Amino acid sequence: MTLALGLAGCDMLGIDTPEKKQADGKAIGAACRHAGRAIEDCYTLNAKGDKAAIYAGWREMDDYMRENKIEPVAPVIKPEDLLPKPKPPKPKAKPKPEAAEGGAVEGGADGAAQDEGASKRAKPTH
Repeated sequence: MTLALGLAGCDMLGIDTPEKKQADGKAIGAACRHAGRAIEDCYTLNAKGDKAAIYAGWREMDDYMRENKIEPVAPVIKPEDLLPKPKPPKPKAKPKPEAAEGGAVEGGADGAAQDEGASKRAKPTH
């Protein structure tokens, strides 16, 4: 009895048991069928789900909908909105400008500071 109580808390801890995975898969499959999604789309949108369980839920809902003449509900969210979007490619690093002969970079702040220092040394102060 203590073991049963201890295992009952697994759902609260977020631990997936085989029974929970099976039930989740069947619910996902049923929801996909009710939304009029093809089984292949359902697999793609739920890649981590158990495919056998998803199919079982999809098939059960299909039978139920046919028997009761229930029409699919059009999904509001498009599949492309559900799938993760690819990350944009990283921009390539721009090459650093080559130093001009003599070691100074043209037009840069370092080059301007070097020129000022040279002009101050050239003028004698009296």
